[in-house]
Amino acid sequence: MTTTQLDTVLPPPPRWAVAAAHAAALVTLPSGVWRLLLAVGFTVGYTEAGYEAMGFTGWGGVYVVGLSLGGELLALLTLGLVRPWGEVLPRWIPLVGGRRPNPRAKTVTASLGAAVLTLLLAQFAFWWAFPHPDMTPLGSTIAGILYLPLVAWGPLLAAVTLDHHRRRRAAGL
Repeated sequence: MTTTQLDTVLPPPPRWAVAAAHAAALVTLPSGVWRLLLAVGFTVGYTEAGYEAMGFTGWGGVYVVGLSLGGELLALLTLGLVRPWGEVLPRWIPLVGGRRPNPRAKTVTASLGAAVLTLLLAQFAFWWAFPHPDMTPLGSTIAGILYLPLVAWGPLLAAVTLDHHRRRRAAGL
């Protein structure tokens, strides 16, 4: 295995930023696992009628699996802001392996992602304020608990992005 030597060295990320990046990668797991269970046929909190109405079978199941996997892959990209592979992409990645991502594009994309995630996912903080007639009472509570960590995804990404930007600026990059 070959490694690419960086011609510029970023200061190492602080421990809190590494922890926040890992947390951002983990907050999508509870809701993702719940959606995967829905896709394979478990009603996990829905009434039978509610489960049928949501359309989790067929293409709906494919969508839910794609949503879960895509969300986790996007969340894992946060680690690139605190790891060397975020500075030079691994060679095994087709077409772009071994290249440096544009630092400005990386920061702008991560910042926009953090803003969008914060706006879209903040609603889950208010899960219990709205009725969910297609779910059982216990199922609604469990779903709310499983989706609540998503509220932190945007702010965590924003904090890690800000730290990454500050470290690049401190290194004169």
